[in-house]
Amino acid sequence: MKDALENFLTITEAEFQQIEKQVDPQALRTAAQIIRDAQAQGGRLHVTGIGKPAHVATYLASLLSSTGTPAYFLHGTEAVHGSCGQLVPGDVVICISNSGETQELKATATAVRNNGCKVIAVTGGRGSWLDRFADVSLYAGVGQEGGPLNRAPRTSVLAEIIVLQALSVVLQEKRALTPREYVQRHPGGALGVLRDGEETAE
Repeated sequence: MKDALENFLTITEAEFQQIEKQVDPQALRTAAQIIRDAQAQGGRLHVTGIGKPAHVATYLASLLSSTGTPAYFLHGTEAVHGSCGQLVPGDVVICISNSGETQELKATATAVRNNGCKVIAVTGGRGSWLDRFADVSLYAGVGQEGGPLNRAPRTSVLAEIIVLQALSVVLQEKRALTPREYVQRHPGGALGVLRDGEETAE
């Protein structure tokens, strides 16, 4: 009989393969176009979530910002207590929720829409409130979380990250970020150095 670790690794491998199959390229391109259209009009991109997805949101905002798409973290609960003030009409907000039914995120997404912003959902809940509410929804569902109680977010977090990383790839390609521009965003560490051949690649 498998122990918890063996079971987790088996489930994670199976879920990863399924996540790869269910990524919707058209939905990703639609989401990317919404973001690019907003930016072309001076709008900005924000990312929000409740609980574990909030940590995913901070990672995504950092990843996007470093790859040519400036993005800002919007606190999932503080948004309805004044932080929606960071939004202006025409902005876009990515809302992350595994169930798509989290009450706090419902309130935030509603406030986002009421402030004149578009909503991109990332959710594992097909047909959920958030899935139906959003301008476009990116599916990030899993069958099992992989833990002993099958409750704590594990593989669902991986699914959200993979889908959002895919979105970041589409946006970076559209942005045509050059190696020199990337290095300018990473003045410290190994990422802040041009690699062999990159000096003449532009």
